[in-house]
Amino acid sequence: MLWFKAFHIVSVVMWFAGLFYLPRLFVYHAEATEPVVRERLKVMERRLLVMTRIGGGLTFIFGAATLAWWMIHVPGYLKANPWLHVKLVLVFLLYSYHGYLGRLTREFAEDRCTRSPRWLRIFNELPALLLIGIVILVVVQPFKG
Repeated sequence: MLWFKAFHIVSVVMWFAGLFYLPRLFVYHAEATEPVVRERLKVMERRLLVMTRIGGGLTFIFGAATLAWWMIHVPGYLKANPWLHVKLVLVFLLYSYHGYLGRLTREFAEDRCTRSPRWLRIFNELPALLLIGIVILVVVQPFKG
């Protein structure tokens, strides 16, 4: 179980690198006026999305393996840990955010993204807020049964 947990944490770090930086590239892209810069950003965005998808996929695999281990070895684990239900909702929101990053990457690649740099800056803060909530839930485990 500790191996699953360790690789889950490593995967989360890799995933969040992309969740934090890809929207920042979008801000630069939205502000760029030179065609050569915009084309370079398209390549960077596409490559970073691939790394982000790998991190997100591995996060899911190792997170599911860790959860499965607990459920098999500790009867009633889910019922005894209601904080985990809230954490999983926040994780679902992160995967939804991740999916939207894919959509924005396609829109920028096709030169049809109309989001403002200001909107993109605010959008860029969402994974940090979700991360704070997830870490608090995992470490503090409020409303533990």
